Amino acid sequence: MNGNIRKANAQDYQQVERLMQQVHILHANWRPDIYKHCSVVLSEERFLEHIKNEEIVVLEKENSVIGVMIYLTRNISGGLMQDRKILFIDALAVDEKERGNGFGHQLLDYLVRLYKDLQYDGLELQVNAKNLTAMELYTKYGFTPKSINMELL
Repeated sequence: MNGNIRKANAQDYQQVERLMQQVHILHANWRPDIYKHCSVVLSEERFLEHIKNEEIVVLEKENSVIGVMIYLTRNISGGLMQDRKILFIDALAVDEKERGNGFGHQLLDYLVRLYKDLQYDGLELQVNAKNLTAMELYTKYGFTPKSINMELL
């Protein structure tokens, strides 16, 4: 199944915030010692900044926003690291009712085209260790672990 990917606009805010809430609730339930339940995950001000910076797209199905992806450029230079320009997925969310239908894959396809067209050195993301569904999506897509954050509780 395919949706239509387009640049987000100001009118998308409520639908995007709904999707961001769905993901944040998962995180807050998995790790209440780290994440707070909150009424706003992505402020409208920050959302509009993402639009202005052209770093957010939405995926529509039947005139409803069912997916969102926020991506950033990270320039790494100096010190012990090689100079690199990384395309970083800051957030990827698909409506909980639409997961498993290929929409996450479609959003990733969009970003991979951008990554190749703009000749980035890498495409990276972080994923919550408890989000097995997301990890499965990323692994099937070809992402591999780069580093692992560990903690002692």
